[in-house]
Amino acid sequence: MNNDIGKLGRLEKVDVRSVWPTEDGHFTRWLGEDENLRQLAQDLGLDFSTVSTEEAVGPFSADIFCVRTDDDSSVVIENQFGRTDHDHLGKLLTYAAGLEARTMIWVSEGFTDEHRAAIDMLNNTTNEDFNYFGVEIEVLRIGDSEPAPRFNVVAQPN
Repeated sequence: MNNDIGKLGRLEKVDVRSVWPTEDGHFTRWLGEDENLRQLAQDLGLDFSTVSTEEAVGPFSADIFCVRTDDDSSVVIENQFGRTDHDHLGKLLTYAAGLEARTMIWVSEGFTDEHRAAIDMLNNTTNEDFNYFGVEIEVLRIGDSEPAPRFNVVAQPN
């Protein structure tokens, strides 16, 4: 049997910190750029535009604050490096309350089963006006290609 496909490359995971050395100084700024937020929104089946990064919520700062284009409701994005933790879940909820957000997006390198279950519980116990998403960020490349980010939705409204 003749295989005319030729040689195929192999996907390789790239360390997130080799692309964005710091969460706040590099990753949040990158994610807050219109092009990157459009990709995230598309992967979530939403459409929103950036209002600001490091949006003040009392003495705290939400990573990214957006507005959905379909209903002008607020969106809060909390991102973190590493695996999810209670600290960032609390931040997400605090920023959502302070900014009266209806859509909450938590972006992390990896979600624990317990935090994925927490997002699912929030989606199942709040009314349909509120939407919670868990998104894993990974960076991939093929051979010597440029690194490419990929958003993997791990928890979303039913």
